[in-house]
Amino acid sequence: MRTSTSLLLGGVALLAALPALLTAGLLNAAVQMLIAALFASAYGQLAGRAGMLSFGHAAYFGVGAFATVHAMDALNGAGLLPTPLMPLVGAAAGLGFGVVAGWFATQRSGTAFAMITLAIAELLHALAPQLKSLFGGESGISVMRTPAWGFNFGSTTQVYYLTLVWVLLSLALLYFHTRTSAGRLTLGLRENSHRLRFLGYDVHRLGVSAFAISGLFSGVAGALQVLANESANYVVFEAHVSASVVLNSYIGGVGVFLGPALGAALMSFFGYAVSDATQAWLLYQGVLFVLVMMFMPEGLVGLGGAAARRVKQLGASRAPPLLLLWLLAVLLLAAGAVFLVELLQRLCSQDYRALARAAAGWPPVTMFGQSWAAVGLATWIWPLGLLAGGGSLLAFAQRRLQMKEAQA
Repeated sequence: MRTSTSLLLGGVALLAALPALLTAGLLNAAVQMLIAALFASAYGQLAGRAGMLSFGHAAYFGVGAFATVHAMDALNGAGLLPTPLMPLVGAAAGLGFGVVAGWFATQRSGTAFAMITLAIAELLHALAPQLKSLFGGESGISVMRTPAWGFNFGSTTQVYYLTLVWVLLSLALLYFHTRTSAGRLTLGLRENSHRLRFLGYDVHRLGVSAFAISGLFSGVAGALQVLANESANYVVFEAHVSASVVLNSYIGGVGVFLGPALGAALMSFFGYAVSDATQAWLLYQGVLFVLVMMFMPEGLVGLGGAAARRVKQLGASRAPPLLLLWLLAVLLLAAGAVFLVELLQRLCSQDYRALARAAAGWPPVTMFGQSWAAVGLATWIWPLGLLAGGGSLLAFAQRRLQMKEAQA
């Protein structure tokens, strides 16, 4: 418990110090990471804790965003709702829409529930371009942050701290909800809803409340997005927004409270850092999701627990070398896969094919700061050798693990 508290306080201190450590561009990326973390945490309360898989959670994020942008335009960030309190509008909109949508969606469970949530989000996405007075059409709606409480919110640092305060407050409230009786009953929805019904609880009402709470904090995330960008566009209702929060939550670990937040922050940073370097970054994200689902169902946060279990099982002296072997094998496999994907992506691109036709041959490919012959043996030996080496090392580590488990 003390270790968890120390790590949590250290993480908060690091987040508070980021403006002094990062450039303005990286600080903007940090703002987006915080918003994505809150959105994923709100989704995790529904999918991870209540066991209800939603495929259309962009609807509540978007409703919160557009409610906030209209409130900022109407109130001008003054009066009872100055700029720092604008996320309350997103929270109210997300909660209200979550109650209505949740009442319908939770009439069913499983696949039918997931399809209903997807239909609701797609309905909003289809209607938004037609309702230009509400959603602003293709150009969206733009507003400006107005000064309040002695802050002008014109700098990235002030926007970052405003976002950080709201994200930490929201996460604290979400955690507090998990410790209440209602939060524990929500967990029962995932484990055995039939038993809850047998005990006399209104399972439908519990499902609606879980859905509404998730919608509330998704609306806060949408409001923070508006405060950060000073605009809202109906693209927030698109399917990729809903897909992103599902991927991020499960990659991080939807069964752990901060797992979705960690996954969202890491994948947001990954997109920011890698999207300019390669056109295949979405492929890497998808492959990572598949691998996590196949081999790490607890998500990335489960890696620490798995390593601790191995140390406890094998001993502090024998476990670290084996874990290092696993890490080296994974790095070799990842390096070989990235090399091969980047090479094939360049060879299959339209620009390269046009260049090959003009040269009547196979011109070299530039990757990682070097030129590689497209038909050269060495070019293909590198990725295949890395993959073979990583696979062999992984198989060796697996055999060693089995031997040590037998000896333990």
